[in-house]
Amino acid sequence: MTEWDIKKLRILRTLNERGTVTATAEALLMTPSAVSQQLSNLAKQLGVQLLEAHGRRVRLTDAAYLVLRHAEAVFAQLESADAELTGYLRGEAGEVRVGAFSTAVPALVVPAVQHLRTVHPALEVRVREAEAAEAYALLADGEVDLALSLAAHAPTARDPRFSRVPLLTDPLDVALPAGHPMAAVAGLRLADLSGEPWIFGGSGPWSEITLAACEAAGFVPEQAHSAAGWTAILAMVEAGMGVALVPRMAAAERRTGVVMRVLSADQPRRHVVAAVRRGAEEGRAVARVLGALREVAAARSPR
Repeated sequence: MTEWDIKKLRILRTLNERGTVTATAEALLMTPSAVSQQLSNLAKQLGVQLLEAHGRRVRLTDAAYLVLRHAEAVFAQLESADAELTGYLRGEAGEVRVGAFSTAVPALVVPAVQHLRTVHPALEVRVREAEAAEAYALLADGEVDLALSLAAHAPTARDPRFSRVPLLTDPLDVALPAGHPMAAVAGLRLADLSGEPWIFGGSGPWSEITLAACEAAGFVPEQAHSAAGWTAILAMVEAGMGVALVPRMAAAERRTGVVMRVLSADQPRRHVVAAVRRGAEEGRAVARVLGALREVAAARSPR
């Protein structure tokens, strides 16, 4: 029977994800020569060629992709076994590390943690704020157990590493200065603001969301100012420096000099999802955190 070495299979998977032996070595805190040696030993154990030269680099062979396809099922089963064993040993106790983007922390994660402290006081949740795209990298690297992100920045549902759970659809409202002529216009549409100066991040998810929403409405927004945090963005809106799209989950940041308008027919939305490493959702601690997040998300969703 062919010998399957889990440690070496993880090295092969990391090489597939990172692209180079050097990047794989850095990710696994190994030397490049150790990575190459481990993969060479794995190829001998399996009796197939796993790597082939491609210029000055190497690439995976078809046999390597076949091995990885089956290895992902093994990794998922190991995650499931580890989750089940942890639940058995710890009972109601345990620790779940959650990575979440900025607006999800106060809107979803904090209420969920508060609820869990009441019903499962021995369950500890550790929260780490991360950009939407970064949350999946943390999950893949084992640095968090559950990631909250945006569907637009998530791997596809076919990615064998993760199980994804849709949480809610978050509408985007437009923030206007209190005295703005459009602040009281009935049936306001995003296209009505095409000539306004806009405030959004210079790069990253929020820049992409704003640009995509405006382009879908038929115009390219003129970026007057750049900011990443809602406190800064809304302060500039209040000062009459421009308008901005704001997720409803960020409603706690509202200011008295800002009018939030629900857009009419062309209201953009973003989709919030939770993800765990495939198989880990069977662990009781992770399942409880997911359940609490679902309850909070359901309470926030429009009826």
